[in-house]
Amino acid sequence: MSQARQAVAAAKRIVVKVGSSSLTTAVGGLDPSRLDALVDALAARSAAGSQVVLVSSGAIAAGLAPLGIGKRPKDLATQQAAASVGQLELVHAYATSFARYSLTVGQLLLTADDVVRRSHYRNAQRTFSRLLALGVVPVVNENDTVATDEIRFGDNDRLAALVAHLVGADALVLLSDVDALYTGDPRRSDARRITEVVDESDLADVIAGTTGASGVGTGGMASKLAAARLASSAGIPVLLASSADAASALAATPAGAPSPPPAASASTAPAPATPSAGAPSALAPASVDTASGLAAASSGIASGVTAASADAASGLAAASSVTPSADLSASAGAASVPALIAGGPVSAGVPAAVGTAFAATGSRLSARRFWLAHAADSAGRLTLDDGAVTAVVTRRRSLLAAGIAGVHGDFDAGDVVDLTDPAGKVVARGVVAFDAVELPAMIGRSTHHLAPEQRREVVHADDLVPLPHPS
Repeated sequence: MSQARQAVAAAKRIVVKVGSSSLTTAVGGLDPSRLDALVDALAARSAAGSQVVLVSSGAIAAGLAPLGIGKRPKDLATQQAAASVGQLELVHAYATSFARYSLTVGQLLLTADDVVRRSHYRNAQRTFSRLLALGVVPVVNENDTVATDEIRFGDNDRLAALVAHLVGADALVLLSDVDALYTGDPRRSDARRITEVVDESDLADVIAGTTGASGVGTGGMASKLAAARLASSAGIPVLLASSADAASALAATPAGAPSPPPAASASTAPAPATPSAGAPSALAPASVDTASGLAAASSGIASGVTAASADAASGLAAASSVTPSADLSASAGAASVPALIAGGPVSAGVPAAVGTAFAATGSRLSARRFWLAHAADSAGRLTLDDGAVTAVVTRRRSLLAAGIAGVHGDFDAGDVVDLTDPAGKVVARGVVAFDAVELPAMIGRSTHHLAPEQRREVVHADDLVPLPHPS
C-alpha cells in the first residue's frame, strides 16, 4: 500500500466530498439507498475514531423532482429556486440517515465568495472546531441559493480542498461517479487508469472532462483534479474514488490497534456512466423524530445551523494562524456503531485497487499563506522581469519596484495580486502595498531613486507565496 493510501486510512480528521450524481437520479430527486450507503461508510469511519467533515453537493438536483422539473435548468434563477427546495430535502435526508447511528449533523452553507473574506476564516474555524468537539458531523454545501458563477462551475470540489486545509484535515476523499482518474474518457478503450499520483509527471497524459456523465453535476473530472492538486500541494493526501466504493475508500486503520486480516480485493467498479445505486444499510434504521434530528431545516436554513449571521460564520473566513486542534474528541455516538455495516466489516486500510491516490507533494502552509495562494481573489496583476522572478520564487525575497515590468488592473493597497513572469505565467501571489495608480511611475526604478514615502517593498516577503502549479 502506498504512503498516500496509508495516510488516508490512518487520518484522524478527514474531509469527504460527494457529488450530486452520487446522491441523486438523472431525473432529479434523492436516491435514499445511495445516500444511506454513503452514511453507512461515514459512520463506520467515525466509529473507528476519525472526525468526519462531509462536503456534499446535491441541493439543485434534489430539488428537481419536488418542483416537477425534468432536467437540470440552465437559467440561474431556476437553479437557485431548485437549490432552495432541494437543500431542505438534502439536510432532512442526512439528518435522518445519520440518526440511525445516533450521530447529529450540523449544516454550514458557504460560497466561494465567502472564502475570500479573511475576516470570516476565524469564525469558520471556531465553528468547525466546536462542532467536532461536540461529536457533530459537519455537512458543508455551497450556498447555491445565492451563488452566481460558482453555481455553474462545481466549486464544491475546490471548496472541499479549502475546507480540508481550514479544519486541519489529515486527508481528503473525493467521491464521484467515476471509479478513478483516467488519462481520458473512461468509456474509451484507450483510456488508461491511474492508481497513484506521486508528482505532476504522473498527470502528463491526463485529459480531464468538465461535465459529469449523469447530467446533474457540474464539476466533472477537471474540477476534481484541480481540487486534488490544490490539497496535495498543501500537504494533504487525497483519494479520488467512486461513491460506490465509499466503504472501501473510507476504511480506517485505528491508531494503536492491530490490523485485522486483509479484506478481499475490491472488485472493479461499474462503468462510470452507469454507477451502482449503492447497497442499502445492513442495519435497520432506528426510530427517529425527524424534525428534532434536523440540524437545519427551519426558515433560517440558508444561514446554516452554526452560522446564522451572513457576515460571520456563514462565510468561510480567511486564514488565521491558528489551526484547529487535531485531537478534538471523536463523536460521542461513534462507539455504538457496529463494525459490520454496508455488507461487510471495516477493513484495515484502503485496498490498493480503490480509486486514485494523490501523494502530498508540498508542506502545509500557514493558514494565511494558504489563503493567499488558493482562496483569495486576485484584484490585478504585476509583470516581473526575470531577475525579480528568481528573487521572489527561488530566493523568497520581497518584490521591489525595480523588478516590476508592468501593472495591470485596478487595485488598492492591501489587495491580493498575481505576480507573473515575462511570459504571463502566474508564479506567485501577494498583498500589494501600493494602489494601482501609484505604481506606473515607480516601475523599474531603484529604491533610492524613489520618493521617501515610496521607499518600501511593493509586496513584502511575509505577504507573498510562490505558486507550485500554473494558475
